[in-house]
Amino acid sequence: MEKQVNNSKCTTLFSRVNLYVTALTLMLFFAFANAQQNPQQAAGKKYTLGKIEVIGSSSYNEQTVIAFTGLKEGEELYIPGDRISKVLKKLWDLGLFSDINFYLKNVDGDIADLQLEIVEVPKLNEVKVRGIKKRKRSEIIKDNSIQKNTKITENYVINLRNNIEEKYKEKGFLNAKANIITSEVIDTSSTDNLVNVTIDIETGDKVKISEINIKGNEQFSDWTIKRMMKKTKEKFFLRLWKRSKFIEEEYETDKDKIVKKFKEKGYRDARIVSDSVIVNSDTDITINIEVKEGNRYYFGEIDFLGNSAYTNAQLSQLMGIRKGDPYNGTVLQNKIANNEKPDANDITNLYQNNGYLFSNITPVETRIYNDTIDFEIRINEGKIAYFNEILISGNDKTNDNVIFRNLRTRPGQQYSKQDVMNTIRELGQLGFFNAENLEPEFKNVDPQSGTLDLQYVVEEQGSSQIELQGGYGGGGFIGTLGLRFNNFSLKNIFNKEAYKPVPMGDGQSLSLRAQASLAFQNYSLSFVEPWLGGKKPVQLSVSLSQTIQFLFNPLTRRADNDRSFTISGINVGFAKRLREPDQNFTLSTSIGYQNFQLNNYNIGLFRFPNGTSNNLSFTVGLNRNNTFTNPIFPTGGSEFDFSVKFTLPYSAFNDVDYAGLREQRIEALASNDGEALAVIDQQRFNWLEFYKVKFSGDWYNNLFDKLVLRTRFEYGFLGAYNNDRGIPPFERFFLGGDGLAGFALDGREIIALRGYPNQSILPRTRTVGGEESFNDGASIYNKYTMELRYPITLKPSASIYALAFMEGGATFDQFKDFTPFEMSRSAGAGLRIFMPAFGLLGIDFGYGFDPIPGSNTGPNAWETHFIIGQQF
Repeated sequence: MEKQVNNSKCTTLFSRVNLYVTALTLMLFFAFANAQQNPQQAAGKKYTLGKIEVIGSSSYNEQTVIAFTGLKEGEELYIPGDRISKVLKKLWDLGLFSDINFYLKNVDGDIADLQLEIVEVPKLNEVKVRGIKKRKRSEIIKDNSIQKNTKITENYVINLRNNIEEKYKEKGFLNAKANIITSEVIDTSSTDNLVNVTIDIETGDKVKISEINIKGNEQFSDWTIKRMMKKTKEKFFLRLWKRSKFIEEEYETDKDKIVKKFKEKGYRDARIVSDSVIVNSDTDITINIEVKEGNRYYFGEIDFLGNSAYTNAQLSQLMGIRKGDPYNGTVLQNKIANNEKPDANDITNLYQNNGYLFSNITPVETRIYNDTIDFEIRINEGKIAYFNEILISGNDKTNDNVIFRNLRTRPGQQYSKQDVMNTIRELGQLGFFNAENLEPEFKNVDPQSGTLDLQYVVEEQGSSQIELQGGYGGGGFIGTLGLRFNNFSLKNIFNKEAYKPVPMGDGQSLSLRAQASLAFQNYSLSFVEPWLGGKKPVQLSVSLSQTIQFLFNPLTRRADNDRSFTISGINVGFAKRLREPDQNFTLSTSIGYQNFQLNNYNIGLFRFPNGTSNNLSFTVGLNRNNTFTNPIFPTGGSEFDFSVKFTLPYSAFNDVDYAGLREQRIEALASNDGEALAVIDQQRFNWLEFYKVKFSGDWYNNLFDKLVLRTRFEYGFLGAYNNDRGIPPFERFFLGGDGLAGFALDGREIIALRGYPNQSILPRTRTVGGEESFNDGASIYNKYTMELRYPITLKPSASIYALAFMEGGATFDQFKDFTPFEMSRSAGAGLRIFMPAFGLLGIDFGYGFDPIPGSNTGPNAWETHFIIGQQF
């Protein structure tokens, strides 16, 4: 048996409630009328309920169904009567049955037995989708959560049909139809009432807008008004970004935008008089819109009433609206309270950030004359509010003190909206909580006493990461194992009960990393305590590392373990959050020491195979970061970084004649005297001498919806105190590729530039001591990036976003060659995936528009880059 559901007629397996109620009433009426000959069955007579028998198809046992009715044996009730009616209604409201009938089965004196006949709502056995491509069928099932054993009610079928049709209409298929066909399944082995469902979809052709006609406009051209409509567009073969399709909801929104744009230009009374959609064919429509612009208005006098905390002059300056400016209702509202930007510079935030939580600001038109409108800004300041209790909840791993120390709000402190927002940002940037679900909850708000409680509800997320890699490079297999615990607890390291799987909760960071191959071994350990002493935001960081490089023969593919180059290093740093000029600044300092030990090893950087070199460096940095909440996907704010790394100026006080050494080195190179070069370079690089300056800036702007524009610039400069001694071959800049450092002994800085091979953007030639080199890196670099980002999902388990980018960069050997806008350029697209356990992963496809420096092969063309553990 097969039944079909469509718009004109809906005949299914399901009973019609009204029909059954009517049938039941008539049945009881005639049953009791025919029973008049027996006085024991008189209508409306009071009976004592005897047995209840349940019949009909149902997966529920008899006692469960009787429990649903609420009827009990021995209960007194009238038949027919209100009690039976209520039981019927109760059973229908359960939504479990498609047919319900009560029968008076037997009467013995005043004892009546009842029989309840039910038919259970059918369950889904199988579903088939027809009429669309195979790959689209699974999407229909997934998007509508169609699962086996789903109860197929009439409402379910109607909603399913509407959802499918609406989905296709949103894609421009205005004539799409979804026919839901149900067929009963005969299965004697099952007590369930089963049905198969077939979804027959007729999409039809896409309906496009052939023409949008505008009438009544005098001040604005048709083209200008059409541009005001962001989603509703005419057909135009060159428009690729926004195709023409008609979606009613978006059309209604666009009409509101037209009126809003008129009002922003001063046409306060503008409105749409009429509009119509004309169907030309199954694939083509015309839209007619008639507008009435009205007169253009201007701002007149703007007076402030009720303000005592701020003067009229202060508020007027903040508003920035002058008498005679064209009337703009949107600007006026945004200057009062900008609902789209929570941290906007408006009057509401001025009050809210200074304790006036209960303030209320209302603009009122007081006079309209000719083309001018006067306003009063009526301000009810209310009491200054203070925080009573500050509460946290939801943290089951992170200790309370780690959260409390990052709060900008304190009990007894004057209320500040900005402090609340900054707290949310601070908690989000910790990386321990789901930044998308961080919301403050206000409780016990009392305008009379001027107090409120504030609760921060957090949702823990995994913050530790594991790095496990294997690859081929440097002549053999390279294995890497890294562990990073971002919410570590050092004090519990000897507490066995705290290992889950490691001690956590104190907000510290512990990283261990090991990398090895036939040719080298690298080990590192670092620890960060963000609140040294637990009372002030003074960060302590300590790191240890050792790298051993063995001389590798690429022909025999063997490493000589008796010939090695060892680098051992330690770095200790401190960072402190500043209060001035604002609380987003951090000042950092560090001191680092590296020892280079050569054992019968010549790598080309130094001309001595045996000996030592040392690098004692100091770094001072200043950072300002006010990016919005989510560190993985910031939607606003900016970050600036300035740092200076330097060594002591040894050449100023060690009495070494570096000009003479330079001449000697040129002579030794000319005569190929290796022993002389070894002695000279040992003296030149006994202690490395340099200074390095770096500066970078990042901006994030939410363009619309969730689309974010990221712009970035960065510069770096490596200099020497003594030009005769020169810049050392260490600490140089290498530009190009994915930005992953890989393995490097010389302390180089790897800067990404997509669309080009790794470390390929270098100065064409450079000269050190009379020796030309192409591979010793650059002493100057600059880079510029523009990136559009859009999130696919920002769930705690995995944050995924797509991006498109344009960037350019260049390197230089001398400052006189520096030209900031002569760059290697690229563009492309990519994807980023952040999973707490593995960090940031990604892939980029970049096209290099320029040749690699030093080559004349034309554009570098496409490059694919895989990203592990860092952001561009």
